[in-house]
Amino acid sequence: MPWSDTVGVVGLGRMARALLLPLLDAGLLERSAVRAAVASEASARRLGDELGIQVSTDPAPAWAAPVVLLAVKPQQIEAVAPAATEALAEALAAAPSGGQPLLISVLAGVTLARLQALFPGRACVRAVPNTPALVRAGLTGLSWGEGVGEARREQVRRLFAEVGEVLDLPEPQLDPFLALTSSGPAFLALVAESMADGAVAGGLPRPLAMHLAHRTMAGTAALLQGQELHPGQLKDMVTSPAGTTAAGLRQLERAGLRSALIEAVLAATERSRQLA
Repeated sequence: MPWSDTVGVVGLGRMARALLLPLLDAGLLERSAVRAAVASEASARRLGDELGIQVSTDPAPAWAAPVVLLAVKPQQIEAVAPAATEALAEALAAAPSGGQPLLISVLAGVTLARLQALFPGRACVRAVPNTPALVRAGLTGLSWGEGVGEARREQVRRLFAEVGEVLDLPEPQLDPFLALTSSGPAFLALVAESMADGAVAGGLPRPLAMHLAHRTMAGTAALLQGQELHPGQLKDMVTSPAGTTAAGLRQLERAGLRSALIEAVLAATERSRQLA
C-alpha cells in the first residue's frame, strides 16, 4: 500500500537516494509526494531531473511535510534546525490527527536526545542503515524516540525493509551495530583487496583475482547464512590436516588478523560514541 503522507527529504546524498529509489520504483511512494531540499541550485536541477521529484534549495517545503528524512552530514545539523522550527506549524497541521510530525534521522552519531532537543515538536527516529542498501542488501538498526506509535513504527520499518533487513535496537546498541554493519564493509573490502593482492603475487591476473575474491566473499556469506553455520564450523569444513588452508590460517594467526578485526570494530564503536 502506498504511503499516504507527503515526505520531505533534507539532504539528498547517496544514502537518501538509495532509500528513496526502491520506494519510488515499487510505487510505495508517489514522486509527486516527495519534497527534497539540497544546498545548491545545480544539484537541485540535476537531482530533480534524475529522480523525477521536486528538489529545491528552499528547505521550507521539505520541513513542512508530516514525515521528514534527515540525511545531511552530521556537522550540518545545527545549520538546518532553524528551518525545521519555522515550518513546524505547517508540519503539525499535516500530521495525523493528534500526532506529531515524524523525523527520521540517518545521521551517524547524532543521538535521539540531541534530535529531540534540536527539533522540538517532532517524534524522532534514529536509523543506522549501511552501504549495501545501495544494492538492496542492507542492514538497518532503528531506535525510537518518544511519541512514535506502532503505526508510525511500521511505516518506518517498511521504508527500510525495501533496502534490506530491519532490526529494532535499544539506542546504546546502535554504536556497535554501526561499527559492525556500517564500518564492516570497509573492513571486508580491505580483506578482499588483500586476498586479491596475494593471488596476484601468486601469479593470477589482477582482474581475475579481484573477481575471484569478490565471489569468494559473496559465496562464503551465502553459505554461512544459508546453512546457519557458525564461522568456526565453516573454517573447520575447509581446513584439512596439514593442508593449504591450515598453512594460511597459521599465518593469519601469527599476523594477528583476528585481534586486529576485533580491535577495529571496538575502535569504530568508541568513535561513534565520541561523535555522539
